[in-house]
Amino acid sequence: MTQNPGRRGFLLGGAVIGAGALITACTSNEPAAQASASAAAPAAAATGGNDAPGEKVVIGFSAPAADHGWIAAISKNAADAAKQYSDVELKAVEPTNDINQQISAVESLIQAKVNVLVILPNDGQQLNQVARQAMDAGIPVVNVDRVFPDKLSYRTWIGGDNYGMGVAAGHFIGKTLKDKGVADPVILEIQGIATLPLTQDRSKGFEDALKTYGFKVTAKQDAKFTVESGTQVASNLLQAHKKIDAIWNHDDDQGIGVMAAIKEAGRDEFFMVGGAGSANAMRDIQADNGVLKATVTYPATMAASAIRIARLIAQGKGMSDLLEQQVPQSITLTSETVSKDNVDKYLPSGFES
Repeated sequence: MTQNPGRRGFLLGGAVIGAGALITACTSNEPAAQASASAAAPAAAATGGNDAPGEKVVIGFSAPAADHGWIAAISKNAADAAKQYSDVELKAVEPTNDINQQISAVESLIQAKVNVLVILPNDGQQLNQVARQAMDAGIPVVNVDRVFPDKLSYRTWIGGDNYGMGVAAGHFIGKTLKDKGVADPVILEIQGIATLPLTQDRSKGFEDALKTYGFKVTAKQDAKFTVESGTQVASNLLQAHKKIDAIWNHDDDQGIGVMAAIKEAGRDEFFMVGGAGSANAMRDIQADNGVLKATVTYPATMAASAIRIARLIAQGKGMSDLLEQQVPQSITLTSETVSKDNVDKYLPSGFES
């Protein structure tokens, strides 16, 4: 599930929340399971440059239902970002995991003639056509994370670097083991959903980074991005391997289950790296009293950045630190490693699992 989206030069960082049917809102409709620290609130809009009030912009927003901490943070970040601008009106539709309902919701935003659309699709392939409808109707689309296959279906894509997540995790584990003088280590990998391209990208990055240290993954299994599967998979791996040196868990939400299994087994001879950058994982890293020593980010703040980008596109502006007159067509965020050395810096932007 990063760049440094909060940096003003890229004018990135806030979030939106889906709300019922078609909602004219600058308010957030937070799911009950969502925690307040889901992402750092973007800094208040400055008075000069691109942040100065301009032409009124109506931004439509659609995202999946918040059944996962990262998705909940996506919606909150978008809503918080919109609140920073007096010239932005946010129209958020009810978040849903039903493809047909999301298509209908996006169609309602097209019919409402919003100035620009921000969409995190449940499935990029299946939402591709309705996004293309918007573009053909003259409504620019900012595509968040799950990419539409047709580039004519979006004006700008912004999302995380799944391969980079694996690389970051692999370098942290590889370097740590090398520094400890560990030879032929037992390294386990707990994936999300193994069949997804994003998971395969993460695993490839992890494998490639470990190779630079002469290491490889001993065993891997997917945990479906759920707490329950995290517990089950971790229990199985712990039973199968009596000695472990390191574990990379792809997702901090499922990591709650992974950590529960580790505590239940009473195992602490290894260290673990998480994935996505949840606040609860960062607090564990900060406490430094367990096996979790780092997490690699996949920033939910990309939704806030998408709102800022949408505003710039609608107002015909470029990014203030770039020479070009228009917003780039594609922005890939960097996956950053959060350890006890820098956790205080990243904790405010962590999402609650």
